Amino acid sequence: MTTRLLGLFLAAWTLQAEAKPNIVLLMADDLGWGDVGFNGNTVIQTPHLDAMAANGLNFSRFYAAAPVCSPTRGSCLTGRHPFRYGITHANTGHLKNEEITLSETLKTQGYATGHFGKWHLGTLTKTVREANRGGPRGVAHFSPPQAHGFDVCFSTESKVPTHSPLRAPKKFPKGASLKIGWDALAENDDGKPYGTHYWTETGTMVDEPLLEDDSKIIMDRALPFIENSASAKQPFFAVVWFHAPHLPVVASKRHQAPYQEHDLHTRNYYGCITALDEQVGRLRAHLRKLDVADDTIVWFCSDNGPEGNAKSPGSAGNFRGRKRDLYEGGVRVPGLLEWPAKIKQARTTAFPAVTSDYLPTVFDVLGLALPDRALDGISLMKAIDNATAERKAPIGFQSKGTVAWHEGTMKLLFREKSPKDLELYDLEKDPGESKNLATTLPDKALAMQQAAQAWQASCSRGD
Repeated sequence: MTTRLLGLFLAAWTLQAEAKPNIVLLMADDLGWGDVGFNGNTVIQTPHLDAMAANGLNFSRFYAAAPVCSPTRGSCLTGRHPFRYGITHANTGHLKNEEITLSETLKTQGYATGHFGKWHLGTLTKTVREANRGGPRGVAHFSPPQAHGFDVCFSTESKVPTHSPLRAPKKFPKGASLKIGWDALAENDDGKPYGTHYWTETGTMVDEPLLEDDSKIIMDRALPFIENSASAKQPFFAVVWFHAPHLPVVASKRHQAPYQEHDLHTRNYYGCITALDEQVGRLRAHLRKLDVADDTIVWFCSDNGPEGNAKSPGSAGNFRGRKRDLYEGGVRVPGLLEWPAKIKQARTTAFPAVTSDYLPTVFDVLGLALPDRALDGISLMKAIDNATAERKAPIGFQSKGTVAWHEGTMKLLFREKSPKDLELYDLEKDPGESKNLATTLPDKALAMQQAAQAWQASCSRGD
């Protein structure tokens, strides 16, 4: 090869490499919109997430595709609403082989792919009774991440304690005034097996003790994957789905320390969020150390709103509802994007975005044709470039017989059992959903309902 041809080859290779940024999807579990500093929380310490917001794009209207975990996770990988692919609720259905996932597509583009943390899109073993559905009882739902394009896995089927994840935490003393709360086990306390394990891409159960904070344990496996990929000059796709702050929430004494004035449950909840935040800081520092931060797209969100009721420690901010609701508090979640090569100045946008948007956005970045099937997400590149403030595509939600339909700032909500009882809200003027406009704007409400029902029918057909 002549020097000139070699130069052209290297230039083309460099251009190709630059066109393939690394991608990291971070997700918390049951983290409320109001549980982070960048959304106004003044108690829970989240300095690294706050720094991420101060260096990137904060979506003030970012939505999980569903008000519970499993359906949202599938939307991240497929760009489709959960009712299209059959995971309508937690521990229901599994990710099917015919779905086209981000991980599978990125593998064809030369990416190394890794999943770390909570999977919740199918069982991980056919033989060992495990977690919520694993083993012989859940063979029909066997669908591990390695079956969907992931090269490296360190994954659980479902929830684990947020400290010492393989062992059941000590319950709060019997007869105590609080009905919920745990203390981290001592290192010499074997405890009882929790019943959920980590599994690798070979289908091997991880047999290490794993006696630390669970978010750290997850990041301890994700960072070597990222480092190995960066050393090999290979673009990487890392899905890091934390368990925190899903019950059972357990924090180390160190992470509980800033919250001593609170009860044990609250100390654990706040503490495990701060512990998760530390791991986001580790990731960001490691990307800078490897000199790949500028060309790495890092997303952060939660899979749904906070667990429990108004007395629980999780906060949905000033929004109505919580986990399992299609009111804003159940699906509006913290949403951040950090991409230094593209986002030069931090800003907050009210552009509505949803986890189903991940796949179309990545396809747009890479110049790939979208899959030939119905997608519910859109590319966010115009919003990222600050080239538009309006989302033309509606966002639909359905869960447990309730339907919500967003068109711009307007939101319609109705229940299938009583479809004539419509709720219409202007989220710009009334983000707390306190003033029902359905009787004031009946034509608008009816038109939105008809659009929502047509979309429902499309989902039912599996388009």
